[in-house]
Amino acid sequence: MSDAAQPTAAEVRAAAEAVKTALDRHLAAVERRSGEDDPAVYEAFNELAAAAEEYDELLYDRYDEVTPFEIPGTEDALPPYQGPDEANALSVLIRRDYAVAEPQRLLAQAQRVADIDTGGQGGAGPADTVHGALGVLFGEFEPDEIASRHKEFGLEEGDSTLWVTAADTPAEPGEWLDAPFDQADPHRVVCRFDVSAVFDDELDDEGLDGLDADPDIDPDVPVPLDEIEEIDVTDVTDDTDGAGGAGEVGGTGPGLRGAGR
Repeated sequence: MSDAAQPTAAEVRAAAEAVKTALDRHLAAVERRSGEDDPAVYEAFNELAAAAEEYDELLYDRYDEVTPFEIPGTEDALPPYQGPDEANALSVLIRRDYAVAEPQRLLAQAQRVADIDTGGQGGAGPADTVHGALGVLFGEFEPDEIASRHKEFGLEEGDSTLWVTAADTPAEPGEWLDAPFDQADPHRVVCRFDVSAVFDDELDDEGLDGLDADPDIDPDVPVPLDEIEEIDVTDVTDDTDGAGGAGEVGGTGPGLRGAGR
C-alpha cells in the first residue's frame, strides 16, 4: 500500500478509542442483560467486533502491526442489526435443497396422489415424469411435510437456510412474489439457521471438546445389540424451524448452525 493510501496516525488513534467505547458498552450491556437472549447484548457484541476489526486493519495498514483479537468471520456472524427495535412485521425466508435420489419412488408416490385425485383412473398425466411428479407432490403437501418425509418421496436433503427478518410494515400483496429473496436485507435479520453437511465435516476435523474416545472400544468392531443402551426419544427436541439466539439451535440430520440477535 502506498503512503498516500495509508491511514493517518489520527485515524488509527480514533479507531482505538472506538474500540474502548465499544468495549465499555458491551460490558454495560452484559451487566444489564435481561435474559439469555437480550438483543442489547448481541448488538453490543456486533459493535465491538466491528470496531475491533476496523482498528486491526488500520493498525496493520499504518504500522504493519496486528492485534491479539480474534475477529469472528463473516461467514459465522451476522452484520450489525439496523432494523426496527420493535418490528411491526416479519418475513421468514426459507430455502431447502434436495437431490432426487430415487426417481422411481418419487414417481410412484406422485402417481398415488394423482390416482386419488382422478378417482383411480390412471393413464398418462403429470405424474409420469420427474418434473411433473415434483409438481404433484409439492402441490399436494406443505413444504414442511415434504421436509419431514423427504426419504418417503425419494428425495435426499441438501443444504437449507432459514432467515427471520424484521420489517417496519407488512409487504403489499403480491409485492415480492416474483423475486422473494431479492429484498432480503442482512442488516434486518433477527436470527438465522443454516443446515449443511459441511458443519459435520468441521466437527469430524476438529473433534468434540470434552469427549474422549474409549480406548477399549474398537470402532471397526460392531457392538452387539444387547449391549446398546436404550435412549428415550421423548426427551429429544427438534428446534430447526424455531427462532432463538446463537447456541440454542437443535435438530437432526446434517450439521446445523444458528446465529441470533
